[in-house]
Amino acid sequence: MAGYQNIFTQVQVRGPAELGVPLPKGSLERDGEGFIGISRLLGKIGNAQLGPIYLGWTGTLSLSFGFLALFIIGMNMFASVDYNIVEFIRQLPWLSLNPPPPEQGFNILPPLDQGGWFVITGFFFTLSVVLWWVRTYNRARALGLGTHVAWAFASAIWLFLVLGFLRPMLMGSWSEAVPYGIFSHLDWTGAFSITYGNLFYNPFHCLSIVFLYGSALLFAMHGATILAVSRYGGEREIEQITDRGTASERAALFWRWTMGFNASMESIHRWAWWFAVLTTLTGGIGILLTGTVVSDWYGWAEVHNYAPPR
Repeated sequence: MAGYQNIFTQVQVRGPAELGVPLPKGSLERDGEGFIGISRLLGKIGNAQLGPIYLGWTGTLSLSFGFLALFIIGMNMFASVDYNIVEFIRQLPWLSLNPPPPEQGFNILPPLDQGGWFVITGFFFTLSVVLWWVRTYNRARALGLGTHVAWAFASAIWLFLVLGFLRPMLMGSWSEAVPYGIFSHLDWTGAFSITYGNLFYNPFHCLSIVFLYGSALLFAMHGATILAVSRYGGEREIEQITDRGTASERAALFWRWTMGFNASMESIHRWAWWFAVLTTLTGGIGILLTGTVVSDWYGWAEVHNYAPPR
């Protein structure tokens, strides 16, 4: 047992494909078993079974609108290099679909060559994301789960809406929105921080970073703990919660000895959930306040004794 390292030598149990519980009334009926694959590689990180996937109306519409949004972005980028496939591939990280210029204000539908495609893309993307949220919520309810995943997803959607719609609306200009592109997105972030007096002095941005790094730390600590006691059945966490065995006892003892405090097998997930949710929640608040309430974060920090005077 001393040489057993389950990170590399996880035992994979194979059996008949699991098709899931019966669907509730109102759900689309299953048509056959769909694609079901058994992958040894997937078995290294989770269940080796891939499929079937239940989409339903909301999932199907979400993927359709998402494809439309990506298609519009791709074709605009393709057009920007005169439909040259080689240049499209070579320049892809630098290509971008940009928001309307400042003179268009918050025009609901500006001319297509003046950011109209950007607004249409945002509409389809928003529909896609919101419909996927509805699907996530409905699947959880149909299976008798709590809706924790859906509300965590809603926190990410909040930041998405702040960046692409809510803040531009309050600022009265689509030009404040984040462009669709890799480097253009990064350029927007740098320019945004410079324009508004260094985002590092935005307290909500600071909180967001704390929760971001905290999430990584908590998940690493928890993942390492469960892997460390999986030889004692620690990965069966629900059983360990209701009938504590040697795995949870050893895990708790380890953290009590090393930190003086330990979370339970259940409470660690609440810690991780809140840290992850608060990352995008506080980040969205910080972005929404920038330019609408505070135009110079360093100046704000000086007034509140948060930064040294210039």
